Amino acid sequence: MIWRPLSLQDQINFMHRLHGILQAGVPLLEALQLLNRCSPKHWELFLSHTIEGLKHGNSLATSLSQQNKWFSPICIGLISIGEKTGALEQSLLLIHQQLRARESLKQQMKQALTYPAITFAAAMLMVMAMLLWVIPGFEDIFHHFQAELPMSTQLLITLSRGLNEHAVIILISLLSAGASILILWRKSIGFQKWCDRHCFQIPIFGDLIRLSHQIAWCQNIAHLLQSGLSLLESIRICAQSSNHWLSHDLSANLFKQLSLGWDLGVAMRRADPRGRFFDPETIQLLEIGARTGALSTMLISRSRSIESQLQHRLAILSQSLEPLFIIFLGLLVAGLLMTLYLPIFSLGRII
Repeated sequence: MIWRPLSLQDQINFMHRLHGILQAGVPLLEALQLLNRCSPKHWELFLSHTIEGLKHGNSLATSLSQQNKWFSPICIGLISIGEKTGALEQSLLLIHQQLRARESLKQQMKQALTYPAITFAAAMLMVMAMLLWVIPGFEDIFHHFQAELPMSTQLLITLSRGLNEHAVIILISLLSAGASILILWRKSIGFQKWCDRHCFQIPIFGDLIRLSHQIAWCQNIAHLLQSGLSLLESIRICAQSSNHWLSHDLSANLFKQLSLGWDLGVAMRRADPRGRFFDPETIQLLEIGARTGALSTMLISRSRSIESQLQHRLAILSQSLEPLFIIFLGLLVAGLLMTLYLPIFSLGRII
């Protein structure tokens, strides 16, 4: 069997297909066996394990959670609640909607950042190509005429010469550094926490990342509350399922503050005193929702408001970054050409 982690799109498709089959009146075990016969190859492993778990008397939630963490604790929790209340189909539909919303937000972020990333990468490749192949040709011309070169041209030639002489060493160093960072990220929780803590401080993009995680947090808590869980249990599950350490630590600290008897608003301020994750408006609105007994409704409303705000910022960012990167690329090319051709004009006067 082929093993491959389920992507977010795989999870969306699985929930959608299983919900549709169950809605048609097919029993759960038969529905999973049917899925196993007509699903992609990399689904076979987790479906076979799930089917075996059901045959041994386990619930669907237990069977899904036993192997390789295919689904987050929030999905497992919602499925477990659906099985206990006899509303499994509604739970699967809720999970499908939640995952679809997360995928949509992910695509919006990717779409807004793709153009700047491609433009920047193209600019760097162009500079590297000029340093490796174009500038050495100009260096031979300048050396032949033995003309005095401007400081900027000398620096550019020195950089090109160093890059050509040590290209292999530089490439190996960059690959080693990239591999070391990747290994450190996978092995060191401390390094992961440091990266997650500082990613919110990245200019322009840091606040967008914070908003996207805040949307996910509000939606997760709201869906768990709507399924009948208590606030404490919802926050505990949210902390377990978080893939961002700052969100995890904040949820764990919020769980601790609520367990000590603090109201939600006070607990949020004590859990996040510097406001690194929650803004004052979110805290105030959720505090009102907790007092009025409409916390889940307020969480959904706040997540939609933040999502609208994020979409607006992404649209502005996408529209503003495109001309800025065009200007940047133009200035870069113009600067390189001027640095190379100014000495040639001087050579013309010498000749």
